[in-house]
Amino acid sequence: MNLFLTKLVNSGIYISVPFCRSKCTYCNFASGVFSGAQMGRYVERVLEDIHSFHAYAAAHGAQIPEIADTIYMGGGTPSLLPPEELEKLFHSLRQEFTIAPAAEITVECAPGTLTGPVIRALAACGVNRVSLGVQSFVDQEAASVARLHTREKTLSDIDRLRDAGITNINVDLLAGLPHQTRESWEYSLEQAVITGVPHVSVYMLEVDEDSRLGRELIAGGTKYHAHFVPDDDLTAEFYETACAQLNATGVRQYEISNFACAGFASRHNLKYWTRQPYLGFGVDAHSMLPAADRSNAAGTESLRLATTDSYDQFFVAPEWQASIVGTEQAMEESFFLGLRLNQGIDLPQLRKEFGDAVAKYDMAIAELAAEGLLLRTDSNIQLTERGRLLSNEVFARFIADKELIT
Repeated sequence: MNLFLTKLVNSGIYISVPFCRSKCTYCNFASGVFSGAQMGRYVERVLEDIHSFHAYAAAHGAQIPEIADTIYMGGGTPSLLPPEELEKLFHSLRQEFTIAPAAEITVECAPGTLTGPVIRALAACGVNRVSLGVQSFVDQEAASVARLHTREKTLSDIDRLRDAGITNINVDLLAGLPHQTRESWEYSLEQAVITGVPHVSVYMLEVDEDSRLGRELIAGGTKYHAHFVPDDDLTAEFYETACAQLNATGVRQYEISNFACAGFASRHNLKYWTRQPYLGFGVDAHSMLPAADRSNAAGTESLRLATTDSYDQFFVAPEWQASIVGTEQAMEESFFLGLRLNQGIDLPQLRKEFGDAVAKYDMAIAELAAEGLLLRTDSNIQLTERGRLLSNEVFARFIADKELIT
């Protein structure tokens, strides 16, 4: 399903909480360590944006769906917020938006931050899904990148969440951590399966200049245990091992980095990959909404509203930057987002949405299929196993602005 339907579909809501107990050495997100006073100030500002969003969107010609059926609070570590601040945010969302009774409501949490009052607040706020940033069940590996939890604490938190009635739990694992070996990676995968969580996300370590560990790896140094990071080939092998082991246990891959038992795929993230509407609040958050009147600008498909990625700048007007997503960009996004999903892209549906313009990618599709990166039938294209390992190379063939895939 695509955003641009005759009948407007339900939206998702994302809230960014950029606070951490410590900054992981591999992290390249807009997050950091802040005081309690800064947290409170930030929440108040997000509340202002929530209450003013309808007026702002209308002023920029964006259309907001009547109902939201997913909420995702990510970070950073939202579970660091005091219970009263969590309650304020969820109360304001329900004041300003109609939340579907069966909405999927997710909060990202770090093991070790789930105090009794926080868990009770999550349950009271209607949270029914928690994503735990475990990264590794091997204590040495977690500690080497400044994670502050242990395997035992993670297992205890999973039990306590279930006792509170929150059973839809995701575990994040990171392939390519310092000191990681084939044996330790298989151990983390086994532990994730043994917990019985219905969703596992597997990411490969990103090496870039936006993280301390990334910069040290690029420089060839030894700080942050950089000299114990597995090489690219071994990290890719870890990913392939995860795909095989998780699929074999019924936690099946449905997206490049995501695996789920039947019925437990992330409904919120599926909105991004299928270009459904979503609203974003907080630092480095984005909204994408249909234009209220698409007839006055040829090729206009939707409006993207973006906030700053700087905590300090977030408190300076203007609140959002608005930009039009035209037909060409919308089509590119349909390719590189849709190909993330194992089900791939329905080509007849894409032609129905974008017409003959889709034909401009026929040569790229044929070349990628010949290279063994895409599997093509008359009605569908999808990444092969090798294509998932080289997905950025595939996506780049469909995109004029390469920054869109990073």
